[in-house]
Amino acid sequence: MDYRVIIVGAGPAGIFAALTLADLGIDRVLLLEQGKDLDARQRQCSEDMLCGWGGAGAYSDGKLTFSSEVGGYLAEYLDRDSLTGLLQTADQMYVRFGAPDRLFGELSPAVEELADRARLADLELVPTRIRHIGTENCRGVLTRMREALSGRVHTCTGCQVESLVAEGGRIQGVALADGTIRRGDYVIAAPGRVGAGWMKQVAESLGLSTKASPVDIGVRVELAATVLKEITDITYECKLIHYSKTFDDKVRTFCMNPYGEVVAEENAGITTVNGHSYARKKSANTNFAVLVSSTFTEPFNDPIGYGRYIARLANLLGGGAIVQRLGDLVAGRRSTQSRLDRCLTRPTLAQATPGDLSYVFPYRHLLSVIEMLQALDRLAPGVYSRHTLLYGVEVKFYSNRITVSREMETEMPNLFAAGDGAGITRGLLQASASGILAARAVGKRITAAAS
Repeated sequence: MDYRVIIVGAGPAGIFAALTLADLGIDRVLLLEQGKDLDARQRQCSEDMLCGWGGAGAYSDGKLTFSSEVGGYLAEYLDRDSLTGLLQTADQMYVRFGAPDRLFGELSPAVEELADRARLADLELVPTRIRHIGTENCRGVLTRMREALSGRVHTCTGCQVESLVAEGGRIQGVALADGTIRRGDYVIAAPGRVGAGWMKQVAESLGLSTKASPVDIGVRVELAATVLKEITDITYECKLIHYSKTFDDKVRTFCMNPYGEVVAEENAGITTVNGHSYARKKSANTNFAVLVSSTFTEPFNDPIGYGRYIARLANLLGGGAIVQRLGDLVAGRRSTQSRLDRCLTRPTLAQATPGDLSYVFPYRHLLSVIEMLQALDRLAPGVYSRHTLLYGVEVKFYSNRITVSREMETEMPNLFAAGDGAGITRGLLQASASGILAARAVGKRITAAAS
């Protein structure tokens, strides 16, 4: 059977592309996902954490960030009003399938005062509105989306796409790992972060233009929730940018989880760290990432490879994730279990190995992280405490950015790219929005051709 549209990847971008096409009445749509179906995924299985129907978002804490400045590059393709409308459309689709109504971070005198205080600490507060679904609620939202697609979109899980098929300079379909060819008039490639390496290979094989994205590498910080309570009560997730004093590198906070927990993730045999927060279940700690963004000059063009190298080094030294007290790092010594036992911050990732992150990170990265924590301490005293915990490594495997049009079409006719795996977005809401954008363009062409 030939299809009108083939979607590669059932993460946020792929799911929202499928939902949009179904709502437009487009038939013969095939959604391919290399991982397991949603009801077969298990959080205890490392392979299921990032891969499967629902993508990495299935086990995330489900933060939907309303911003043109963070979460992706869609502002480079759309004007502000169009992007705002698109983000609102994606958000309301989440609400339609069960996301909570409450928004955090609405502009208020408290937010404005926090921004002023941040500026005095050499920090820039990025105002954002956030809808928090909660880790325990994401699966329910995705289940309802899965049910909404039943009978309208043909979904195939456990189907790994080996490559894309092109003939005569146009996309013709996909080749599966078992040798099967699936023909399609249009292909939307939305492989998610776990497929970023695959997307890079596909772009090279088809001769598509790309550019290297910045490499984001850093640590997951964990401290007593009381240290940041005033800030998280106002914003829930506080997005702050700092330019390090020594190297002038951009350092930012990412994915703040009030009363949350640190978790380990596995991607292609590499263990990294992340953070979750639940809507109801609470720990005594708050965690967030501090990421250093580095842009390298030519001939470097492999940010994914660089990030994997740093993560592998941490795994080599710690047998997985490493945890270290900030006080030990500053004193130039490794953390041991006995030192962690005396730490006032109790680690929520119990399987992390006490160690020394100075053996993992380049000096430039490590110093930038320390200078960011010192700046944060001026905004929220207690951040730069010897009892603050640092976990490594947190890496965001962003793909080289695929060159696309305003409609998300690549240089190859009828081939569209969307989401984090294409390097276009960096978060749930913009990834979902990019899927809508691509699907609308495809649907418009199919409808025009039929009339």
